[in-house]
Formats: sequence, C-alpha cells, structure tokens
Amino acid sequence: MTDRIGFIGLGIMGKPMALNLRKAGFELVVHSRSRPPVDELVAAGATDGGSPRAVAQQSDVVITMLPDSPEVREVILGPDGITDAAHGGQVVIDMSTISPAVARDEVAPALLARGAVPLDAPVTGGQRGAIDGTLSIMVGGSRDGLERVLPVFQAMGTNIFHIGDEPGAGQIAKACNQIIVGATIMAVAEALTLARKAGVSVPKVREALLGGFAASRILEFHGQRMLDRSFNPGFRIDLHHKDLGIALDVGRAHGVPLFATGLVREAMGAMMARGNGELDHSALIQFVETLAGLENSRGMET
Repeated sequence: MTDRIGFIGLGIMGKPMALNLRKAGFELVVHSRSRPPVDELVAAGATDGGSPRAVAQQSDVVITMLPDSPEVREVILGPDGITDAAHGGQVVIDMSTISPAVARDEVAPALLARGAVPLDAPVTGGQRGAIDGTLSIMVGGSRDGLERVLPVFQAMGTNIFHIGDEPGAGQIAKACNQIIVGATIMAVAEALTLARKAGVSVPKVREALLGGFAASRILEFHGQRMLDRSFNPGFRIDLHHKDLGIALDVGRAHGVPLFATGLVREAMGAMMARGNGELDHSALIQFVETLAGLENSRGMET
C-alpha cells in the first residue's frame, strides 16, 4: 500500500501505533499536542504535519487517536481541523474511544459531506498491545473502506473485526469490551483481597483459579500485576472511568440496565478522587483493600 498516512494523537497508545506504521514502511505525517513524541516520530522518518488540517492535506489516510469525544470534535470538526481539508476518496479513521453518538451523528456526516470515508475503529490490548502491534481493532463503517486500509490496520493489530456498516458500530463494540474488562478486574480484585484477608496464599489461589473455569486473561495478566503491585499504566483508571461513562450512556439510550458497570465506575471514581486516576486499572484492588482494612501490600506475596 503506497498511501501516505496521517496520524494525530501520539499519546501512550498513539505513539507506539504510529511507530509500528513507520516500521511497516508507511510514509507518515504526524501531529500531537505534545512536542516530544512528534520529535521521536520525526527521528523515525515521519514528517511533522503542524496541524490537523495540514496533516489531512498531505495524507490519503488520516488516523486519530485521542482521549475523548471533545478532542475528536476539535481535531476533526473544529477550526483548522481535518474536515477543512478532507477530500474525496480519503479515509479518515478515528481509533479513539468516544461516544457512538458522536461518531454516528457528528463525525461521519461531516466527513461524508466532504467525500471522505469515515471509519470508527477503537482498539483493545492496552499499551503492550500497541507496542507489540497486537491490538484488536473493532471497525464501524464501510466494509469497502476497511478493505482499502486493511494493511494499515494489520501494521497495528492482529485481530481486525468489521462490526457493521453503520458509523459508531465499532464504538458500541468497544463499550461492550470495557464493560467486561472493568467488571472482571473488579472481580479479580475482590477475589484476591478475600483470599488475603482470609489468610490463605494469594498466589496459590490465583494459580488454582487459572486452572479452572474462572481462568481469564485478566486474572492472568492483571492478577499478576496485583501480586507484583505493578500499577504503572498500561491503561489508566481515569480513561477506563471515561469509557464506562460512555457505556452507561449507551445503556440508557437503549434501555439496558448496566448494574455492574455503574458500580465499577463508582469505584474508579473513588480512586480518582484519591489522586490515583493515572494508575493502571488493575490498581482497583487498592480500593477493595482499603474497604477491607488492608492498607499495604504485605500478604500478597505468599
């Protein structure tokens, strides 16, 4: 594929994703609010686009990887934004996690009006998946558009799913993902805290659970993080809190009660109120431990 790729948003996920595009040989134009990751990408052979509009002017495919709906509105729809320079045949891929309604009712119509092809393609797999190029990518929008940019997705992920032709379909899938991930992290945190408070070996309980029906990737990876007290962010609590807010909005819009989702989001909100929003979401165990009267990590290691 010879298309020139624009990439906007070089944060904890966006920077390694953009680097993987360079490693795959794509010509890249980049932009981000923070200067250091732009300089790093330029050193890797990318071009500094300077602004969202300028990136779009120079690119056949534009990717955004931004924190939330307001940032996506600003970069795509705002002054000097992507839509100011979007053109016929251009594919614009928003890989952020945002409101499905914003993707469907605001972003897609504006891009279609300029002749561009909008795709919403949020990801899961965390920072490790972004670095390794093993993300799962959930795509909403035109299947033809997806097929055209499939090599781009394959440079960043190993599992690419077309969820549906409707704009926002990928965002619905991501909301469902975040519900399951958040609830499972909470379940693992509660189980390991219970084992610890009851005086049995936490590592041995985890090992036993991994051998049975309770086994999951979250018990495996985030359970180990909890044992190691390793809470440097792969995915931050504050971002997951935001994502669960999106899920709750979707639930209300469709009349679906999301009881567990609401409880987990409240727990994450409590962590944020304590100044822990930038920790990895596996740090949710600290909230459970505090309520259980366990204020330090002693007892997790045996």
